[in-house]
Amino acid sequence: MKEREKFSSRLGFLLISAGCAIGLGNVWRFPYITGQYGGAAFVLVYLFFLVIFGLPIMAMEFSVGRASRKSVAASFRELEPKGTKWHIFSYFAMAGNYLLMMFYTTICGWMFAYCIKMARGEFVGASTDAVGKIFSDFTANPTALVFWMVIAVFVGFFICSLGLQKGVEKITKIMMSSLFVIMLILVVRSVTLPGAGEGLKFYLKPDFSKMAESGILNVVSAAMGQAFFTLSIGIGSMAIFGSYIDKDRSLMGESVSILGLDTSVALMSGLIIFPACFSFGVNPGQGPGLVFVTLPNIFNVMAGGRIWGTLFFVFMSFAALSTVVAVFENIISFAMDLLGWSRKKAVWINFVAIIILSIPCVLGFNLWDGIQPFGAGSNIMDLEDFIVSNNLLPLGSLVYLFFCVTRYGWGWDNFIEEVNAGKGMKFPRWIRVYVTYILPLVVLFLFVQGYVSKFF
Repeated sequence: MKEREKFSSRLGFLLISAGCAIGLGNVWRFPYITGQYGGAAFVLVYLFFLVIFGLPIMAMEFSVGRASRKSVAASFRELEPKGTKWHIFSYFAMAGNYLLMMFYTTICGWMFAYCIKMARGEFVGASTDAVGKIFSDFTANPTALVFWMVIAVFVGFFICSLGLQKGVEKITKIMMSSLFVIMLILVVRSVTLPGAGEGLKFYLKPDFSKMAESGILNVVSAAMGQAFFTLSIGIGSMAIFGSYIDKDRSLMGESVSILGLDTSVALMSGLIIFPACFSFGVNPGQGPGLVFVTLPNIFNVMAGGRIWGTLFFVFMSFAALSTVVAVFENIISFAMDLLGWSRKKAVWINFVAIIILSIPCVLGFNLWDGIQPFGAGSNIMDLEDFIVSNNLLPLGSLVYLFFCVTRYGWGWDNFIEEVNAGKGMKFPRWIRVYVTYILPLVVLFLFVQGYVSKFF
């Protein structure tokens, strides 16, 4: 049997796993949700939930990956007790990875396109309305959207085709290191803008009266949702990287490191966006349009804005592409684990498959914009995102939880032995009652709340 590929270094594992978690949830969704729910007070609640339930579930997913040495396509079958049917979940998890890429590649393509638009000076001198029109014209053009989506898919699979160490690991290291450098430069620029102090105060000084204005329950469920979705846990997109590492480090310690990297990117995104918004008198809670409409307007009136804007969208592209590469690596491993395909064959077939599967999302903004699954203003991307974010991620996390803590699954003793193998921080045994009885209820609450907020 062919030996499992491995990372060449611990840094590679940390940066790639962080790269999977670090995506548009951190740099696009986090700032506008923080803006909508009152700033610093929301951030504190978010960090609390990140630790109490993002961390244990991430450690569980890594453990299942490392113990089985397989992707989610085969990991449950490898570890489940004889005669049980845990492996049925594998099909839902694999579908989740494909569904995620059916819309994520489109947004990644938008980031690439905006890098070029910003560098070419398309926004220079444009009025606020004109900047908004550039975005609406762009999304209304199916040819442009398909072109940029295909570029995103091609770049992602090209990196994966080079292999785990020479492609995924090597290029992600460069990309993630560059991402942190670009972010630091943008943070320094943003916090030194005139009037940036108000933005910093909004972002860093908790004001719980703002939280009360938004409604405590709304803030708590939004913070729980953001903490949960930012880490990409529940569909095995983290487990794959566990399958590529040795047992010399404990997985709880590694999960803490990845959580730290992921959170630092989200927090730094806020340090870029809030001072800039307040400096130019812009509402930071403007929703998804913040990145494509609001920020280009800010760069327009900022000294050297064309350069800063280009740098910002390069950083956004790296954040999106790091997730695309990580999930593509998972998708490729499905075919390698289940069907015994070579990496090359898995890359080519999935390259074609993902392009075809991504077409509905692209056309949902133009030719198929009459398809509005959640009523006026919604589109195909909203439906795909809802299936993944509100269904497969929370329910998948419950599967990993029960698989690791109950005797009907892999079991607590096996999990503890695996997660704590190696040097570093250990998974505390005393939280067994919490992860067995309380955490599943929290995840279930989040699942139900997703439906309540969507439909009621």
